[in-house]
Amino acid sequence: MALWQKSAIELASGLRSKEFTAVEVMTSTLARVADVNPGLNALVETFPEQALAQAAAVDQKVASGTDLKALDGIPTSVKVNVDVEGMSNNNGLPALSDNIAPGDSPVVANLKKAGAIIIGRSNTPELSMRGTTDNPLYGLTKSPWDDRASPGGSSGGAGSACAAGLGPIHHGNDIAGSLRFPASACGCATIKSGLGRVPAFNPSAKAERGLLSQLMSVQGAICREVKDVRLATEIMAGADPRDPWWMPVPFHGPTLDNRKIAFTKESHGYPIHPDILSGLDNAADMLRDAGYDVVETDVPSVLPAAKAWFSVAIREVKDGLDPIAQQFGSETIQRIFNYYYEISEMVDHEGYMLGVGERTGIVREWNVFLDEYPLILTPFLMRPTYDYDYDETFEGAKDIFDSAIYSYGINYMGLPAGSVPIGLVENRPAGLQIVGRRFREDLVLDALEAIETRTGVLTHTRW
Repeated sequence: MALWQKSAIELASGLRSKEFTAVEVMTSTLARVADVNPGLNALVETFPEQALAQAAAVDQKVASGTDLKALDGIPTSVKVNVDVEGMSNNNGLPALSDNIAPGDSPVVANLKKAGAIIIGRSNTPELSMRGTTDNPLYGLTKSPWDDRASPGGSSGGAGSACAAGLGPIHHGNDIAGSLRFPASACGCATIKSGLGRVPAFNPSAKAERGLLSQLMSVQGAICREVKDVRLATEIMAGADPRDPWWMPVPFHGPTLDNRKIAFTKESHGYPIHPDILSGLDNAADMLRDAGYDVVETDVPSVLPAAKAWFSVAIREVKDGLDPIAQQFGSETIQRIFNYYYEISEMVDHEGYMLGVGERTGIVREWNVFLDEYPLILTPFLMRPTYDYDYDETFEGAKDIFDSAIYSYGINYMGLPAGSVPIGLVENRPAGLQIVGRRFREDLVLDALEAIETRTGVLTHTRW
């Protein structure tokens, strides 16, 4: 196996045992980037000379007998919508290309503290508010699986880079599904952590985000293997006083005697694809074989949360992001934003105030259910991965969101949820979702890894 194909865990182990050097790892990864990234446009900025110099410094640590940090020598990418000191945080907008970060965001600071080597920045759609990845600043990101397939959004650059082997760890973020959409579309693994787990802040920000954005948006990683998602998420979750929502809760919680997983295939009227249904059934059987008590049962409806995202949260989007889209965005993103408003039943400002209060009751119902069932197996995208321009019509945009109620509904509640591939559906990757109790990302990752152990790592079939 070439070094660029290895997981972060395998690379870290090999560096410590002197099986290979950090420069060899970086040389292999950068050669892979040079070979395939021009056709994908997944990493829109790369730093080969800097990365090689940092890798050489890691090799000097090994030679001197200095203990390595968890991510020393590990190639990593960071999405262009978070702050990396001295680099542009442009969110895919040409007008923001000169928005230079005066410092690192918490996730970048935590990755750097652990020794990660940032080899590039990954692409995002304009304002990171689209289910595919294209913008007038950097252009279209393609999927390694299919030239017409969307790599997902908004962390589509991270998903494409992950599946193509451009390093083992790729940062992304998620306010409606922006980690899980790319992971599903590109055949990778991820977890959207819960509210308060991973600190977030951009020093370049001119104002604070709206309240619901603070409650719904999270930072995370897309990786080919679940064990790397676990490693990266735990590191990103390090303390940072700049995020008042961050909570000092241990990443690994107590072992539970209760191994129950609730399982739902309720589509709420959407014509869920039969291959996705069979993939969910297969995953349930795999979890049973791994010792879980999987019970197909009624779970609290996700519709109240999904509808609130599209009525209450979209009010915040309209007030906060729409002026930027209208002033600086392309005609395409302006049209897509208008589709969102047309899909929604947008509340007024009094409705927003009431809706934020009612959110507590929605979350309470799920928390009570999760007290009995620590994990819930759900569909994610209930249709095959779509074409990259599918959302450029109203019908396409609506269909994507109708099929993804288990995505943005979970964001609205701030619960942790992970995704792992179930295989190919109509020759494109598809994923499932496991939702967990608050601050039990570790349990979600355990279940995802149990499935991956049986299915194998999907991206390896590309190689």
